[in-house]
Amino acid sequence: MQHKREAYWFYRFLSIFYDKFVNPLFWTERMRDTSLALADLNEDNLQVIDVGSGTGFTTQGIVQQIAAKQVTCVDQSPHQMAKAKAKADLANCHFMLGDAENIPVETDQFDRYVSAGSIEYWPNPQQGICEAYRVIKPGGKALLIGPLEPQSAFSRWVANTWMLFPKEEEYLRWYEKAGFSDIQKIYVRPHWVRKDRYGIALVGTKTTKGASPLAQSIEDQRPKEKTLKEQLLTPFRVLIGSLAGGLFIPIALIGYLRASIKQPRKGDSHQLNSYQWMTILGILIALVVISWLILR
Repeated sequence: MQHKREAYWFYRFLSIFYDKFVNPLFWTERMRDTSLALADLNEDNLQVIDVGSGTGFTTQGIVQQIAAKQVTCVDQSPHQMAKAKAKADLANCHFMLGDAENIPVETDQFDRYVSAGSIEYWPNPQQGICEAYRVIKPGGKALLIGPLEPQSAFSRWVANTWMLFPKEEEYLRWYEKAGFSDIQKIYVRPHWVRKDRYGIALVGTKTTKGASPLAQSIEDQRPKEKTLKEQLLTPFRVLIGSLAGGLFIPIALIGYLRASIKQPRKGDSHQLNSYQWMTILGILIALVVISWLILR
């Protein structure tokens, strides 16, 4: 899904299920609030931009600390954005369709930049992080939250078939090259994941006015437009990527049930909803049918 058109069509359909299946399992309130603490959203007059804001789940954490009228949401998916606009607590936010690698706002405009669960779909992550540097004021902070490459070979193969799962050192290198200083990081994960390094949240401070020192060289390296062959392959890539992404839902549900049996939920407020229970039931029925077909 690491191309804008592929991500667009992926979210055209995923937006229907996103708040029901994805956030409650992979990006919980505890993870969100822990990550947002890095951004120091502790001043009443801060202007905040949420890039790749999607259905507004992360934005809802921001507006618990910052007035909604001071928050700008940017996303390339009108379908995801429609879900966010329908949420009462986000009614006073500013919404604009836009691209994380070419944000349609002025330079040195915001005090804080936040982006959660968006970098996975950026064709050029370094360019996106240079844009994060550009849009905030000197002394402003940019917070980025994203996944880390899975450790097991099977999960890593499924993940990389779906979208970008960077290594920790890549995140740090992108931030350093963009010009950020005082870079800090923490690891975040849902309670059902046993390993600590599931996702990373990192924040950096802008040191000088204007664009990133790396901006011009990044501009010169922008990817070319897709060829006709690549355009024709897009539906196939969307299908394969979506199927790979879909595998994470049953994997997460099984992990959730296993963790619920073995240990307390460690502060995550989420309980499985009816849609997730129906998915588990569907998995069990499929396993029974497959077993019957094999053994009969």
